[in-house]
Amino acid sequence: MTSVPPILLPEELHPTARYIRSAQLADGAIPWFRGGKLDPWDHTEAAMALSVAGFRDEAALAYQWLAQQQLADGSWYAHYFLAGATPDENQQTSLRETNFVAYVATGVWHHFLITRDRSFLADMFPCVRKAIEFVLRHQSPFGEIAWAVDENGNAQNDALVTACSSILRSLDCAQKIAQTLGEEASTWRQAGDQLEIALRERPERFDRTWPSKARFSMDWYYPILAGIYSGDDARRRIEKRWHEFVEPGLGCRCVNDEPWVTVAETSELIIALMACGEHEKALELYDTLHQWRDRDGGYWTGYVFRDRAIWPEEKTTWTAGAVILAADALLGLSPAHRIFLTPRGAFVTSN
Repeated sequence: MTSVPPILLPEELHPTARYIRSAQLADGAIPWFRGGKLDPWDHTEAAMALSVAGFRDEAALAYQWLAQQQLADGSWYAHYFLAGATPDENQQTSLRETNFVAYVATGVWHHFLITRDRSFLADMFPCVRKAIEFVLRHQSPFGEIAWAVDENGNAQNDALVTACSSILRSLDCAQKIAQTLGEEASTWRQAGDQLEIALRERPERFDRTWPSKARFSMDWYYPILAGIYSGDDARRRIEKRWHEFVEPGLGCRCVNDEPWVTVAETSELIIALMACGEHEKALELYDTLHQWRDRDGGYWTGYVFRDRAIWPEEKTTWTAGAVILAADALLGLSPAHRIFLTPRGAFVTSN
């Protein structure tokens, strides 16, 4: 492994990093909280925060857990029930969500950007390749990717803007991994281009079988995190719905019609704001986050401001992870701080 300098995490986030680490199991799994369930996307989000915080061995162990749990077709179950579950609960759900599966590529590339550990990248590449190939088997001729696959391998007949945006960034990270290792990845680039066209130009390919998800703030800002929109386009997109989703002094709503702000969505919006050059707005939102931090360093998931109540009464590792990733995007703490800030074209062509 190449020697890399330590990361100077802000003092207030040291307990948050330790909170995530304290929930990690000996085999590398990172559940939502001690005794809670695990899903592959949130497990990866928490691992990324560990990398930023300097827990590099622990983060590598989290990715090893994914490699060990990967199914023969390249996927993972949507949920795993770990310590503290009842026998009935301890059955893995058979559903596989495509954006959960793809996200391993984002995590692995993120860890490499911080550690420059080429052996880690090479060891994880077979896992990443199998995951991406699984996901792309469920891309339609129109470019969008089915949101999930059932126990029989049948794709669910619909797609989500947020999920496909996350997949798009993961596809680009997978391509960067392949380029670094000298592996062929042209089909991944083509698939990403088709997916971007669907997200930009074919709104009818999303939310076909259920009510529109446009009420969710993630549909608003995730295409920016994917690098589809940048500069003035991204700023116009943010401005258009800012007052629907942002509660001054509290944070970002999960949905525009409920009085509920959530720490993870606020953190992700901070990253999206940094991606479109809105530093002052990002800093203002970041300052709202820490009122939701508990004494153990964990962050409460959300706050119902109509009732003046914390809800749910959970402090998830992925929420803590999102806060650390927001701090990284805002403050440039790690060499990976621009992973969600770079426009897609520049991201996939840069070295």
